Amino acid sequence: MRRPLPLSAAAASQALPLFLLLLFFSAADAHNITRILAKHPEFSTFNHYLTITHLAGEINRRLTITVLALDNSAMSALLDKHFSVGTIKNVLSLHVLVDYYGAKKLHQLSKGTTLSSTLFQATGSATGTSGYVNITNLKGGKVGFGSEDNGGDLNSFYVKSVVEMPYNISILQISKVITSADAEAPTAAPVSLNLTEVLPKQGCKAFSDLLIAAGAIETYQSNVDGGLTMFCPTEDALNAFLPKYKNLTAAHKVSLLLYHGMPIYLSLQMLKSNNGVVNTLATDGGAKYDFVIKTDGEDVTVKTKVVTATVTATLIDSEPLIVYEVDKVLQPKELFKAVPEENDEAPAPKSSPKKKTKAPSPKASDGEVAEDADSPIGSDESDGEPEDQTADKNGAFGSNGQRSIVAMMLSLWFAVLLV
Repeated sequence: MRRPLPLSAAAASQALPLFLLLLFFSAADAHNITRILAKHPEFSTFNHYLTITHLAGEINRRLTITVLALDNSAMSALLDKHFSVGTIKNVLSLHVLVDYYGAKKLHQLSKGTTLSSTLFQATGSATGTSGYVNITNLKGGKVGFGSEDNGGDLNSFYVKSVVEMPYNISILQISKVITSADAEAPTAAPVSLNLTEVLPKQGCKAFSDLLIAAGAIETYQSNVDGGLTMFCPTEDALNAFLPKYKNLTAAHKVSLLLYHGMPIYLSLQMLKSNNGVVNTLATDGGAKYDFVIKTDGEDVTVKTKVVTATVTATLIDSEPLIVYEVDKVLQPKELFKAVPEENDEAPAPKSSPKKKTKAPSPKASDGEVAEDADSPIGSDESDGEPEDQTADKNGAFGSNGQRSIVAMMLSLWFAVLLV
């Protein structure tokens, strides 16, 4: 006959699954490859192609991952081959290992060598075992990498560790692209989507007309193949906003319209799981033109420093293009006066008023001046954004709140065990 568990053991057995569940959901938001690499400009090209090939989203969704990063020079050698975006995706997916390898583990491999599966293998695009990478410790601090379908040729080598978050994500720089005939094989070109034809038919005619009239449609169209997410304001929202829109200079109208697009495909599920600060098609150097994506249950909002818009519908979802309907026109702080947060403290008195400056990019056309109430204002780089600060913390868990919950549950579990 089974003896009943003591109270403390029974409580512990119930607390453990809860703790593991919290740990899973906390770790699921533990890293953002795009934000991490943004702090390392030598990998800017690699970071850009992780975005437009949608590999960044796949990397962020995985709990344990190793990224073999290529610097701008190594990426130039890859781009010189003029592969399609689909082929570049296959090649780069071969550089994402679905296991954790820190610098220490590389130099302490059992038997000195191992085979690691990659995203290229996991997606089913690879044939046979061509999606596996051979990792060999050659001693003397040298570690080689080679595709399994490359005859065992270790054509790339470990350079340095860029970022390690055990055992969540590791980013290691390697010397050159891992060559693979299978990964480099031609891929079918994606079906071309003509925005001027698609948008009006799917409930986005008024916004489409503005894009065409301002000449912003070309920028949107050039980003479709690599992935594009658009936020289309409703016709009522646009009509209410038109008086302000007409007061903008031609250049600022373009910036406002580009502010409604992101150069990446984000499905609704991806949008919900990628909360935080994101760049837009209008982002350019000092002009940040970013906004914050927030999820509350099933509701998704786009929050600028001026307005908060709610995603009300998905008008088009045909990868690489997705278009969401929003109930307000997105207004960037670079062009309109920011609305103080409810918890913002009153600003300290200033000794003398500062002269407003025009947004650094793009420049307004000569002779064009906007009205004071709706005119562009200078981008204040010192403007502290809590969302930025939170999004850039790349600790083992996604946020301080998540870490606190996990720590509390862990302490509670151990306390129960000791009773």
